[in-house]
This record gives sequence, structure tokens and C-alpha cells, in this order.
Amino acid sequence: MYRDTIEKLAFNGLNPAKAIEETKASTGKDIVGVFPIRTPEEIVYAAGCVPVGMWGGRTELSLADRYLQSFCCSVMRTNLEYALRGVYNDVKAVIIPSFCDSMKCVIENWKLALPKIPTIALAYPQQRRLQSGLEFTVNEIKRVKHELELALHKIITNQQVEEAFNVYEDYRKTMREFTALAAEHPDIVSAKKRYLIIKAGCYMDKAVYTGMIKEINEGLKAEGPSTFKGIRAIVTGIMAEPTEILDIFDENGIAMVGDDLAVGSRLWRTPARDNVEDVYMKMAYMIYDLEGDTFFYDPDKKKGSMMIAMKEELRADCVIVMMMKFCDPEEYDYPIYKEELENAGVPHLYLEVDQQMAGFEQPRTRIQSFCEMLL
Repeated sequence: MYRDTIEKLAFNGLNPAKAIEETKASTGKDIVGVFPIRTPEEIVYAAGCVPVGMWGGRTELSLADRYLQSFCCSVMRTNLEYALRGVYNDVKAVIIPSFCDSMKCVIENWKLALPKIPTIALAYPQQRRLQSGLEFTVNEIKRVKHELELALHKIITNQQVEEAFNVYEDYRKTMREFTALAAEHPDIVSAKKRYLIIKAGCYMDKAVYTGMIKEINEGLKAEGPSTFKGIRAIVTGIMAEPTEILDIFDENGIAMVGDDLAVGSRLWRTPARDNVEDVYMKMAYMIYDLEGDTFFYDPDKKKGSMMIAMKEELRADCVIVMMMKFCDPEEYDYPIYKEELENAGVPHLYLEVDQQMAGFEQPRTRIQSFCEMLL
């Protein structure tokens, strides 16, 4: 029964530690930690390991303050906190991109604070669409592969990378289908369930996870027309967390019919090029072809126009911004697309969020008021 699969994946998304333990037990594979965002997980998968997303969580922060200031985003601080407490002691290596100042600091602090866990830094070029930028991306992916081989004491063959890439392409294609079907059945896939189902994929073997999503897709296809009568929203940001805010969405009849989330559609919305044979070049072109991603140089600033187009395509009523506190790249983009949304007459709600939030009455009041304005 596909609805049982929905509940299973939602549970995994809400309980990462249990999901990871289950993954290790069922696959027998080692775990490699991958920081957000755009880490080449295919390389990890090709090594016979499970890449596990390191997206922080809710905990008391104390040890991390030795290394990171209080104005760093909660994802970076929580990851370091967990590491210093020994939560990641079984991780065979950690791959960390350098998109922002906080991540650059974490790369070096991680080496100092946890010298026993190999740290692999990853840098994407700002001018990724120059030929030199494309070549740099290929070289970075290959360097990460080489450093992972050293950390794991094994050789990763090109054939293994190609096979892993195919697994991930199947995953990305399946997720594009899932989000389209979920948008037509928000009465079954609520905002919270949609997000947790997606997040569960960060903690599971992608082949296993993709099979479960395909089961959900077939179940949704067999359903009749949706009975949902609430508000259809596009959600943007890094994460749709804390999930208590999604409970408030559900309470007020808000469905997440589309998203521009780092833990969401940004993971799969860019397809690979069919006319490129070399697997490393395919991976580099996926970075080359990215549009409207906050963390990549975007002189045309397409994020706003993309959300407006998504709103029209999915018949959404509004855009909800879940702004991760102290995330400079996201905060810099907001004034630009805010003006574009207003000029296009698209209602939007701005919510500042933090993984360590404890009180939710203020966002509840704001969400309720926003719903009343729309209805």
C-alpha cells in the first residue's frame, strides 16, 4: 500500500539518526557525510558508500561556539556541534563545499576539531560557464574522487562512477515526477509529508529510496481528482524547517505544490545533457546549466522570474519565503525577487526561521493572518 510508504518515508525524514542506522544495517555500506549544497554524491555512491546529507538539526549549541560565531547559520553550527559530540564518529569522510564564508570557516575548523575524520573541500568556479570554469569543475570532481579514494583506501573506477550517475539520474527523474503528482494531490501529500518524504532521501541508499518513490508515484496516478480546497503555495529557502511551521501550514490548509528549496527541487530540477558522453563532463554541465540557484553566480537573477513561472504552471496562490537566519546568499537575493513578486501581483509571506527555534506563536499568527488575506 503506497500510503504506508508515504508514512515510512515521512518518519525517516523526521528521524534522520534512525533512518541512517537502518540504511547501514540493511545495505552494509559505510557512510560518508556530505554538507549542503551540490556535493557530487555520485562519487560517494560509486565508492560503495551511502552519502548522507548533513543538514543540521535541533539541539543545544555549546561546543560549536568555540569555532563559529553566533551569527553563523544554524546548519553549520549544528553540524559542528554534532561532530564535536561524537555523533559523526562513524563517518568515513566528510565533503564540504565552500559556498559562503561560514562554510569556508567550517572546512578549516573541522580539520582542527576532528582530525580523525578526513575532510575533503570542494570549490566550484564563480565563472562556471566559461570553458575554463567547466574544466575547473571537472578537475574538482576528479580531485574529490581522488581524495575520497585515499580516505577509503579503495579505487573508484570510471565505470562505477557512470553506474552511480545513472542511479542518480533515475532518482532525479523520479523526483520530478513525484513533485508533479504531489502538486495534484495535496489532500494526500500534505506540506509536511511532502517535505519529509523529500528529506528522507538524504539519509537512504538512493536506489532503495527511488524504488519507494516510484511506488508512491504509481499510487498517486491511480487516485481520482483531488478534493483539496485550500491554499496552494510555492515555498523557497534552504529548508522548510523547523517542521512545526509545516504543522501550522497543514492546520491552515496550506499545501506546498512547488518549491525552490535546497532540500527540495534544487536537487533535481536541472537535467543532465544527453549529448555528453563523459560522465565527469556530464556532472560539470549540470553545474553549468543551473539557473536561479542562490549559491551560484547568476548575473541575470532569474530566481524571481522562475518562481513566478512556477506559480502560474502549478496554479499556486502565493509564495512563502522561509529565510534561514544568517544565510547571507539567500538574504542578498530576497530584495530582488521580492520586488519582482510584488510587480507581478504575487502575494508572498516572509518568515525568518532557525533550526533552534522554540516558540511558534508568532509565525502561527502571521501565517493565519496571511491566509485570511488570501481567502
